[in-house]
Amino acid sequence: MQIAGLEVRQLSPFKWEIPQDESRGMRVPGIIFIDQSMLEQAIKDRAAEQVINVATLPGIVHASLAMPDIHWGYGFPIGGVAAMDAKEGVISPGGVGFDIACGIRLLRTNLSQEDVDKVKSELMQELNRNVPKGVGKSGRVKLDRSEFNKAITRGARWGIGRGYGWEEDIEFLERRGCLAGADSDAVSQHAYERGHDQIGTLGSGNHFVEIQVVEEIHDEETARACGLSPGQITVMIHSGSRGFGHQICTDYLKVMERVTARMGYRLPDRQLACAPIKSEEGIKYAGALACGVNYAVLNRQLLTHWVRESFERVFRASARKLGMNIIYDNSHNLALFEEHQINGIKKELCVHRKGATRAFGPGHPDLPENYKSIGQPIVVPGDMGTCSFLLLGTEEAMKESFGSTCHGAGRMMSRSEAKRRISGSELKSALEARGISIMADSMPGLAEEAPDAYKDVSKVVEICVGAGISRKVARMVPIGVLKG
Repeated sequence: MQIAGLEVRQLSPFKWEIPQDESRGMRVPGIIFIDQSMLEQAIKDRAAEQVINVATLPGIVHASLAMPDIHWGYGFPIGGVAAMDAKEGVISPGGVGFDIACGIRLLRTNLSQEDVDKVKSELMQELNRNVPKGVGKSGRVKLDRSEFNKAITRGARWGIGRGYGWEEDIEFLERRGCLAGADSDAVSQHAYERGHDQIGTLGSGNHFVEIQVVEEIHDEETARACGLSPGQITVMIHSGSRGFGHQICTDYLKVMERVTARMGYRLPDRQLACAPIKSEEGIKYAGALACGVNYAVLNRQLLTHWVRESFERVFRASARKLGMNIIYDNSHNLALFEEHQINGIKKELCVHRKGATRAFGPGHPDLPENYKSIGQPIVVPGDMGTCSFLLLGTEEAMKESFGSTCHGAGRMMSRSEAKRRISGSELKSALEARGISIMADSMPGLAEEAPDAYKDVSKVVEICVGAGISRKVARMVPIGVLKG
């Protein structure tokens, strides 16, 4: 099997290597965690070729990586992971994406499916009324520039300080809900204008609030540590940095194109435009990126508040009594400074994860005390017609993938193709016939996110488990979905 003329070598059942070819400018090999059938699809949509392109970036170490949910993206493939030497490497907006820190949050409850089934229609109506959603939708929180700068500097803690959440929520957010180094002066006025009234909004596309039931426990001990048991109701929230993050990416792509030309970088794809991490432009982008990360986590914090509020109204009990604690919050479009072992030497790296999730193993100092002995929880959504998973990070992931794993099912069909082939109204009827309540503002938008448009998330997860970079805790299935 070949990718862009290079012979691919299978290293293990779920690990394939693209050999380093210096004549193509590759500084490291490419490695894809995948099976043969999914690899063939990645070659067909040219996402695998993007793994080769990323391997040409200055300062990349070890390998250009991709997860099994790989598909074509801007610059990096979705599912791409690349670590750059923090002193000599580059930082690239194409390695993060437009929806900075788009991510998933999982809440537990003390409720059973029987409890929810009695009031599901009322609960879905309340969520639909209470959670702002949709393309360009404004939220209830509108901030002037001064207060907005405080919010994007402090992240989730800004929201909790104003009553949007509980103090203990912080413990279950990556980086405790605030990425250090945020520089509000590095954010344009246009980005502020797009984001100042969208905090606490769901957005559209593949973003959702989903009511789920735990259908299967794969590891009872770790499930207990996460507060999960069979038949229990959970809530999954998927959203990101909205127009604010999109504008940060747009602004800095233009900056990076100028830097790439000035530095004389010869890149196979202009969408990989980048700047040295230590350059003025690299430092500014990192500062703006941190603002985008903090915005996204704060956005999910406010959405959590609206969800808890909705459950309180329907069940006439406090969210605390309902046990609506956060299990974990993962972001999957990031460039983070982390320490990893390279050839036995601890080095500071800038790890780009584009449509990939952090998966730190047991004992990592960044993990909350509750999870230090088991590893980082990883929330992996499927699609609204199948299932989702809770996984854990592993020691093997720290060695093999810079502590990274998949982020979801991964698209197989473009949004435009999905709309051509699938009727949103027919899809809604089919899902509801299976007991999955759907609230969506747009039927074409619903068709874009049809289960048939995605890979099989169970297969993606099995590959990650088989490769040793994750292990399974629980599987959840949807019973109610709120879409933008």
